[in-house]
Order: sequence, then structure tokens, then C-alpha cells
Amino acid sequence: MSEHAHGHEDLLAAAPHEYVRPASAWQALWFLPQNALIAGLKLYRTIVSPLYGDVCRYFPSCSAYALESVTVHGAVRGLGLSVRRLLRCHPWAAGGIDRVPDGGRSFPDFTSLPKIVLLNHPTLAERHQHHPAGGTGPAAQGEPSP
Repeated sequence: MSEHAHGHEDLLAAAPHEYVRPASAWQALWFLPQNALIAGLKLYRTIVSPLYGDVCRYFPSCSAYALESVTVHGAVRGLGLSVRRLLRCHPWAAGGIDRVPDGGRSFPDFTSLPKIVLLNHPTLAERHQHHPAGGTGPAAQGEPSP
């Protein structure tokens, strides 16, 4: 196994989960829809997605796109982006790379990026290995306020 592959696996293993950690009871209520959507998407990716195999014409897959969009943008905007993506994904679609737009949730440093962001942006790990003090990449925008 190459040093690059081993480093990427270490980053994925150490990556935090996608759920938003509330600091108060009010935030727990505010983030409940987002965390519920994240839980549902993770359940889908664990149980249903493997049954279909690798059939998505896009990278990231529709479920990975949805999980990242809800993780980064919150329940409402993330769900809207996910529905828009699902409407574009059909047997006649050309496919290709379709990244989640920047914005939404902020991550203080590279090591705080959720696993789905690292999976959907494999070059972030490589960039971090060469420039460890660099920014947090595509998901490094403002934290949503309750």
C-alpha cells in the first residue's frame, strides 16, 4: 500500500461524523431536522445503496451528494440541492463530476472535516499532506446560526 493511500485511510478513519453537535437545548431543536436527515441518508447509504451497486452517472453519487449538501448547508438548503440533483440524475444524463456548492457550515481546520467531505473531495487529503496549514477546502464557509 502506498504512503498516499495509507495517509488517506488514516484521515478517513480519524474524520468526525457528519452530525451537528449542538451546544444548547435551543441548538439541539434547531439542528434536529438536519441531524434527522443525516441519519436517514446514512441509513440509506448503509442498507439500500449497496443493493444497487455503482450505478450513478455522477461523482459523487446522489446519496453522497445529498449527505454532503445536508451536512454543509443544513436541512432546508441541503434538501433543496439534493432534490435538484436527483432531478438531474436519470438514464439519459451525461453524468460527470457534480460538486456540492460552497457555503454553509464552517470547519475550523482540516481535521474537523466530516468523513463525507473527505470522501467526496479526495484531492483534499493530498493537498493537506503537502500543505498541512492550508484551508479547509470547499466546505469552509460560515456556521449557520440558530
